[in-house]
Amino acid sequence: MLKTKDFLSDLATKCISKSKNLGATDVEVGLSNNISETLNFRNGKIEHFDRSETLSLGITTYINKKKSNVSTSNLDQNNLSLLIEKCIECTKISPEDKYAGLPDKKELENNKKDLDLYDDKELSNDFKQNYLEEIENEMFSFPKIKNSNGSSFSENKSNFIFANSKGFCDGYYTSTFSIFCEALAEEGGEMERDYEMSISRFYKDLENGKTIGKIAAEKACKRLGAKKIESGKMPVIFDKRVSKSLLSTFASAISGSSFVRGTSFLKEHLGKDIFSKEVNIIDDPLIEKGLGSQAFDAEGVKNKKINVVKNGRFNELLLDTYNSKILNMTSNGRCGGTTNFYLENGNEDLKKIISQQKKAFFVTELIGRAGDITNGNYSVGASGIMIENGEFTYPVNEVTIASNLKYMFKNLIPCNDLDFKTSTNSPSIIIDDLTIAGK
Repeated sequence: MLKTKDFLSDLATKCISKSKNLGATDVEVGLSNNISETLNFRNGKIEHFDRSETLSLGITTYINKKKSNVSTSNLDQNNLSLLIEKCIECTKISPEDKYAGLPDKKELENNKKDLDLYDDKELSNDFKQNYLEEIENEMFSFPKIKNSNGSSFSENKSNFIFANSKGFCDGYYTSTFSIFCEALAEEGGEMERDYEMSISRFYKDLENGKTIGKIAAEKACKRLGAKKIESGKMPVIFDKRVSKSLLSTFASAISGSSFVRGTSFLKEHLGKDIFSKEVNIIDDPLIEKGLGSQAFDAEGVKNKKINVVKNGRFNELLLDTYNSKILNMTSNGRCGGTTNFYLENGNEDLKKIISQQKKAFFVTELIGRAGDITNGNYSVGASGIMIENGEFTYPVNEVTIASNLKYMFKNLIPCNDLDFKTSTNSPSIIIDDLTIAGK
């Protein structure tokens, strides 16, 4: 059972009091309690069951502009006292940093919104096993599916409290349920794999087992008979399952820390048009039941929806308190990065886009690290399906897509098939004239 909010709040308050008594001018305390269970299933049998329970604490102490931090999972009173003493000792000998310090009190959240992030339902192992059996039964109904690479059902519950010496002390419960299935297709001695998954805050919002098994099987079967293709330039359509990787790279490039260090290829582009006019990129922490939702950031700072890119213009960095001070800007509550980060739907219908292509590459999987945020170079392994004369023809593997992110951002066109499956989401996108390195 998770520790209560009162238990965590009381412990955080005591740590702050102890730190102040030892000479800290300011203190931050984060406490997290997590319970996680995963049932692994393969070929009709339970392979493994794993359960973990963690209770961890982190303390940051300040003495004017000096700062240090410690963390522990041993919450014994004597150990905590010793830990705080050590933290204070380290703070005293730490170098001064004129940007160190807590957020202004006016920036802290004082009217937390209930975002409906917690399902208190406890699922039995029998329920999870039946769910996974349904997935595999559907998957194996496809004749070309000869084996399973495993499926799993995970349940995660957590409670946390963040507190500081400016009077902030709050937290909330969260839950996530996830199912995953990987199918192995075989034909003529050739084997291919693919997967499907579903994640939600509430177990009733999970995709049903038959659908998961069916999609995983269909995807694996479609990869059979893959060919290599000749190198060249052509339009590339990124399926929405993989197009979100471009958003993740973009998020890394627009963090406050990357701008402070000067290591982002976009460091001179804030306030400029870097996408086409039809591109809008949003970060919204206040979506009810959202997988990236949060009532406040990791410093207790208020959250709000921000238009990171509006009509193609790059408007916002992802800022915490420390980096915003260095940049002479204001934190927008992104300590910890993005929340629910997504590229808005465009006007183009994916089926229509496909039907218009004389020759194009439809990407369903990316392999390896893609974009380099220091220079914008983009190179990644990929597999997918060839499009010829407006129709899918044959699967493709062992190719590399190469370009530059500035070009890709400026020329990407979003389709209108956005859905929210993770905390970072994008509709399918098309970009013309990307280099494909094949045989």
